[in-house]
Amino acid sequence: MNAKAVVELLAKDLNSQGGVFCPNPKADMKLWSGHPKVYLDVARLGEAKCPYCGTVYRLKAGEVAAGHH
Repeated sequence: MNAKAVVELLAKDLNSQGGVFCPNPKADMKLWSGHPKVYLDVARLGEAKCPYCGTVYRLKAGEVAAGHH
């Protein structure tokens, strides 16, 4: 996946803290060939960008991360 990739997520894709880890299978990345695993808080702002590869993880339009702060 290219460094400018955007991965749209559903609220159900977020973990109990409201985030995801990168590299992530939804980003079509091979976990073993990526970078160190990093936690990204998507619920807080609706999106987060990986500092290693630049992939942006964004909540799909209309999705609400209920129960997350």
